[in-house]
Amino acid sequence: MFPDPRLRRPAAAVSEFGPDLARLASDVADTLGAVAAIGLTAPHVGELQRVVVTRLEPGTETRVYVNPVVSWASAELAAHEEGSVSMPGVRETITRPERVRVGFQTLAGEPREEELAGFPAAVLLHEIDQLDGIFWIDRLSRLKRDRLVKKYGKLQP
Repeated sequence: MFPDPRLRRPAAAVSEFGPDLARLASDVADTLGAVAAIGLTAPHVGELQRVVVTRLEPGTETRVYVNPVVSWASAELAAHEEGSVSMPGVRETITRPERVRVGFQTLAGEPREEELAGFPAAVLLHEIDQLDGIFWIDRLSRLKRDRLVKKYGKLQP
């Protein structure tokens, strides 16, 4: 939970593909469902590895991205409301590229590339930021970030 310093630690690239990685992805997916999130990373479950799991709508299949890297981002921007399971109760609008191309690997280590636009792009960019040690509020102006942190503090018991 925010402000835990682990939220700002970069995750290590996955180099071993096998049952341990599959279990980690399953754990992240289970946690994603339990906390009703749309995207989650391995660092959220205590493993500093470059694994992202997303489920954009309830009842749909999860998507797993291992070692995701943005290879291209559009100049056009889009604003979306974002939040984090590590900082519940607060949300703010973040501006990110409208479209991105992301290279990643499957759980079997197979290389893939995917282009995303709109909200799905924002979700994956948010999670890749997390893997890079960039917490979502770091994308806000200092004033907005300070206000949001203060609001979050008031929500804590």
